Amino acid sequence: MITEITNDNYTTQEKLQILADAAKYDVACTSSGSSRRGKKGELGNAEACGICHSFAADGRCISLLKILMTNHCAYDCKYCINRASNDVRRATFTPQEICELTVEFYKRNYIEGLFLSSGVLKNPTYTMEKMCETLLLLRTRYHFNGYIHVKTIPGASDELLAAAGYLADRISVNLELPTETALRSLAPNKTMQNILNPMGKVQNTIASHRIAAGKSAYMDRNRGNQFLRNGIFSDDSKKTFREKLNMQNTDAKPGNNPPLKKEDPNLISRDKNKFTKHILTWENACQLAPLDMSDLKRNFAPAGQSTQMIIGATGESDYTLLQTSQALYQGFDLKRVFYSAYIPLNDDSILPQIGTPPPLLREHRLYQADWLLRFYGFQADELLSESQPNFNELLDPKCDWALRHLEHFPVEVEKASYATLLRVPGIGPKSASRITYARRYARLNFDNLKRMGVVLKRAHYFITCGGRQMYRTPIEEAYITRQLVQVDAKDSWKVQHSNESYSQMTLADFGIG
Repeated sequence: MITEITNDNYTTQEKLQILADAAKYDVACTSSGSSRRGKKGELGNAEACGICHSFAADGRCISLLKILMTNHCAYDCKYCINRASNDVRRATFTPQEICELTVEFYKRNYIEGLFLSSGVLKNPTYTMEKMCETLLLLRTRYHFNGYIHVKTIPGASDELLAAAGYLADRISVNLELPTETALRSLAPNKTMQNILNPMGKVQNTIASHRIAAGKSAYMDRNRGNQFLRNGIFSDDSKKTFREKLNMQNTDAKPGNNPPLKKEDPNLISRDKNKFTKHILTWENACQLAPLDMSDLKRNFAPAGQSTQMIIGATGESDYTLLQTSQALYQGFDLKRVFYSAYIPLNDDSILPQIGTPPPLLREHRLYQADWLLRFYGFQADELLSESQPNFNELLDPKCDWALRHLEHFPVEVEKASYATLLRVPGIGPKSASRITYARRYARLNFDNLKRMGVVLKRAHYFITCGGRQMYRTPIEEAYITRQLVQVDAKDSWKVQHSNESYSQMTLADFGIG
């Protein structure tokens, strides 16, 4: 893996300013999902509690050094600030520079891990080769044992994909846009198949490692999911998804696939055998990698894989986006799907005009809905439909669903199941678990519920405790909607969120520059 990168006429600090700023559009606000203790002779560890602008129990801010290896790019994606046709300052880090920055930032307690992405320098394979060289140097020569999240380049070789999986904790491939039509329109150099193929290979390799270690093939989820029969990760839902996929495979004829429906994301290829013919199993993934990765004694992507979708660059509805996310979770066992509100940066008739505010509140509602899919047992078809394809931005998706299904309420908290409690606005997995545990030993009242973490300013419209409401309020959609909108208006951050400008931590926040 020895190739040359032409050095720019910039100092390392100038490169850092250019490439850290260019990386702010890649979303990576995530918990690591990977625990690893420190080792003698190595630097750093990894904690599953949180990474990237989150806070540990002792108040420390845990963050990642988020940079691009280069903002040179051979592609001309219309939405990207670093596209080939844009006149922007270009810079490229060498692998050694990235390693030294990571280690020095870590020693100063500025970061606890690395998030590495890149533009396409020359071609996908060349770019991925330099990224793998960087990770290999970090793990072997610099003995960095901390958390690493790497964005792979679609179209790179299987050998380099395997190497990245063994060297990083989390691996991801950006889907960018939820439909093939949108991708073809805004990113002519990319295809859905080139993005989904590595996802399928990563998924199968992670599953092989987990099975070999005596675990389930599927990534670990919240324990409460085992009680959610209707959730997207339940056995019944996975079976239904596979049956639907098989029907699509049967109906589609080679070379004559039926046209896409307007709201059909068509995420999973109708011929999924294209993925499984080239599965990277535990044995041959080591052989494919440029070095014998088994010598490193590392699991393959222990924190799983994720992806990112841009929100607002094209006209897809929230329903399409949520269907796409659900298909990704069920079809590729993704750990997370990230949503990035599109910031108008390029002057193009297809894109929103420069100066148009990014849809940050819409992004926020999609994240809330994503949590409902992953932890609350909801499915995309329950939250939205073709007749109601977008979320009400004045209410969170759970309240919106409850108001459209008042026939299920009020819920008696002393008798309702865990799955039913989760569907009540103001009750989350922790408080639902506490309720089901506490009611076995004593009667509950509203003071108890408040101490358990139930948000009564929302929940009291939808629950009874011991057969009584907290206040005598009518169970009417118009009345409850008015009250909930007023509650959200008092939480002024939600109103401000729709108008706030995009920003990320700068080098000045670290006292640099």
